[in-house]
Amino acid sequence: MKRTLVSPAKLALTALAVIMISAACTSFPAPEIKGIKAWINSEPLTIEELRGKVVLVDFWTYTCVNCIRTFPYLKQWYAKYADDGLVIIGVHSPEFEFEKDYSNVLQATRDNGITWPVAQDNDFETWRNYSNRFWPAKYLIDKDGMVRYTHFGEGAYDETEKQIRSLLKDAGASLLENPFDPSGDQPVDRTFIETRDATVTRELYAGFVLAELGEYVRQSEFFKNTGSVVELKAPEELKPGLIYFDGRWVVGPEHTRHGRETTGYEDVLSLVYSARSLNAVLTSESGQPYTVQITLNGEFLTEENKGQDVTIAANGESFLTVNEPRMYNVVEAPAYAKDNALTMSSNSDDFGIFAFTFGVYRTGP
Repeated sequence: MKRTLVSPAKLALTALAVIMISAACTSFPAPEIKGIKAWINSEPLTIEELRGKVVLVDFWTYTCVNCIRTFPYLKQWYAKYADDGLVIIGVHSPEFEFEKDYSNVLQATRDNGITWPVAQDNDFETWRNYSNRFWPAKYLIDKDGMVRYTHFGEGAYDETEKQIRSLLKDAGASLLENPFDPSGDQPVDRTFIETRDATVTRELYAGFVLAELGEYVRQSEFFKNTGSVVELKAPEELKPGLIYFDGRWVVGPEHTRHGRETTGYEDVLSLVYSARSLNAVLTSESGQPYTVQITLNGEFLTEENKGQDVTIAANGESFLTVNEPRMYNVVEAPAYAKDNALTMSSNSDDFGIFAFTFGVYRTGP
């Protein structure tokens, strides 16, 4: 399913709104898992055949930073409660076209250490069965096949674990040798909490469909001659929370790609953001690796503020090597800061940007 104006909207989360976006005890028959293109880590499963087990259905997609942040908790629950009857099924419903590719999803499960069953819901049939709207989304199903608890977004990990334990006990697990050990939610950066009028930049999309819908790009030429090389010029003063392009670019429905090969980083993508961390969803048109030069506030990144995917060269240059379609962690600053000026530039015409996401947790993307 392509991302269009009427496709499901991704849950936009700020760091302090993730705790209880939606957590509810409920009760309705669990919809079946259908329309799956492929299974990873498992033979095909159905809700019906899992009667007697407690099932956690987790909707995710592999470039979603909000989903990625939940993985450590899912891993804990799977390791802790699988022997007591918990089954986790990750329903992978893709946000971008390249996330439909089996090999990409398989690699993502390996890179993230996901060992529970994953179902590729490329056509969103299971997503629609659950009337789901968000990534990530969790549906907890009891031994009788009833959805008893839902949670949308990040956070509420202790509450979710309590619900898992309650349903496992109802199914006959004792859990006497498996005590509840609260983990709490991911801690928020202290500077963010203490900063007056602190905000975190919203997620930004670079394809023309969502860029126009959300006004993520406000350069009028950006929306003309889409699909062809267009010359773009950013204003001298950049407004926070917008993407700006300088030079030659090709604007597509899901992403914007560098429009020519260069030798001196002549064409630049810029944005001003407020956060501690910054991530970018990038891909390569040809499938060949390329590098992206990064600057922050007019200087190269350093060992103190670079993201996990950034390399610092011997000459001090900071760059990303893009070798697969995924989310790249670009900036991991020591603390939250307002109005950071980021630039990205590549000499390759494979340089393609889909989205930016931001974080204000103490650690992580």
